[in-house]
Amino acid sequence: MAITDVTVHGAGIFGLSVAWACQSRGANVVLVDPNGPGNGASGGLVGALAPHTPERWDDKKQFQFESLILAQDFWQEVEDASNQPSGYARNGRVQPLADARAVEFARERVTAAKELWQGKAMWNVLDQNPSPDWAPRSPSGYWVHDTLSAQLVPRLAVSALARAFETRGGQIVPDATPKGAVVWATGVDGLNELSNAFGKEVGNGVKGQSALIACDARGLPQIFADGVHILAQSNGTVAVGSTSERFYDAPDTTDAQLDAVLERACAICPALKGLKTLEHWAGLRPRAMSRAPMLGHWPGRKGHFIANGGFKIGFGMAPKVAEIMADLVLDGVDAIPEGFRVEASM
Repeated sequence: MAITDVTVHGAGIFGLSVAWACQSRGANVVLVDPNGPGNGASGGLVGALAPHTPERWDDKKQFQFESLILAQDFWQEVEDASNQPSGYARNGRVQPLADARAVEFARERVTAAKELWQGKAMWNVLDQNPSPDWAPRSPSGYWVHDTLSAQLVPRLAVSALARAFETRGGQIVPDATPKGAVVWATGVDGLNELSNAFGKEVGNGVKGQSALIACDARGLPQIFADGVHILAQSNGTVAVGSTSERFYDAPDTTDAQLDAVLERACAICPALKGLKTLEHWAGLRPRAMSRAPMLGHWPGRKGHFIANGGFKIGFGMAPKVAEIMADLVLDGVDAIPEGFRVEASM
């Protein structure tokens, strides 16, 4: 018997996306979050949708690739339904190569990308800076430019998705009695609940820090260098970040680690020097023990499902996570990769 009612707990990117996908297939969906949409990790500043390198291919990388390809249509539909921008743009990514060995490895990936990315995106090794006034200098004189990487503005995307869901009749409420299938997409709190329920750690929160700079570089590719992400966003700001901290004192307080990231960003991209920092952000991102999204049935709870563990790639994985969870919840079709299953983190 087909499921017609769905209750989704958690209005971060996974919860919103799953609610949207189930609603789009005709289900009556209620989205429950006492804090409202995007008040956890999904309310951060950096929305890098970046792929893994095209080598040692596995089902996780294939899943991510398919999600990144789905993203353009996914966010266009959201924008059309909400009449709000998501900040989505597929502007690619530039990475300087440090030395001859890095250049050799990068060139080996060119052929792999042509096959594995199915001609839908390219991994190029360039001997000329693709954006001389923006992209960093390269010690080797070479850069990687991939055309699969994209980006969005997290808060714009969350707002647009919530609005699209409500425009089509969905409800976002602080509390509700569960009805029908129940999906738990409750981030760090949800991972803690699972850990308590099963008597062992299945995931945890990893602190991230980032900043927003007043710089209009719209249309330019994102930069990844020296461990720093630099994103020229569609709203005329630049997002810089972020750290990954397993051990921390204050989860929502920025500190010297972010200051160091900003210093490196200005060294990488001199165009940022002296510009106003608009906002600092710190928060916990949910990471499952498998380091992949945690998807599937909640063990021992009939009719309950889990969509968690987005960590640093939640926005990039969301279109495919939404599709595959809707298949499972509504139709009982289980196509979740082995490495993404709940059991992989237990």
